[in-house]
Amino acid sequence: MAGTRAAIRYAKAALSLASDQKAAEAVNNDMIAIAKTISENEELDQVLKSSVVKTEVKSAVLSKIFPKLTKVSSSLFNLLIDNKRIGILGDVAQKYTELFDELNGKEIAQVTTAIPMTKALEIKVLAKVKQLTNKAVELENIVDESIIGGFILRIGDKQYNASVQNKLNRLKREFSIN
Repeated sequence: MAGTRAAIRYAKAALSLASDQKAAEAVNNDMIAIAKTISENEELDQVLKSSVVKTEVKSAVLSKIFPKLTKVSSSLFNLLIDNKRIGILGDVAQKYTELFDELNGKEIAQVTTAIPMTKALEIKVLAKVKQLTNKAVELENIVDESIIGGFILRIGDKQYNASVQNKLNRLKREFSIN
C-alpha cells in the first residue's frame, strides 16, 4: 500500500515536470515501455526490488535496457535511485500512464468476455460505453471462460455486467427466495 502511494506521488511529480517542459507525451511513451518491460521480465523486477543488488548495478542495468529516454524519465530514474525507491519503478511508470490518460480525457475500459471479442461485440460494447462516459475510451479485452457468455464492462468505478453467469446467478437467487 505504501509503495502504491509513493508511486502515485512520483508519477504526479514526473507528469507535472513533463507537462511544464511540454514533454508529457514523450515521457508517457517511455513509461509505457518501462511498465511493459518490467511487467514482462520478472528477473528485472526482482533485481530492481532486491536489497542485495547495489544501486550502481541497478542504474547500469536500466541504462543498458533503456538507453534512449527523455530527460524527465532519466531524472526520474536518478531520483528513485537516490531515494532508494527504484523497486517501485514499474508502479510509477504504470501510474504515470494512468494519470496521463486521465489528464487527456482518455479512459481504459476493461471488457471481460468468455471468448476473444469479435467486431460485432466490440461495437455493442462501445455503444454501452458511450452511455456510461463521455470520455475517449480504449478497450482492453480480458478472456474469462467462467462467465459462460456475454460480457462484463468496467470503466473506472462503474461496472455493467451482461454475462450469462450473472443472469444465472440472478435466477438462482430469485428461485431460492420464493
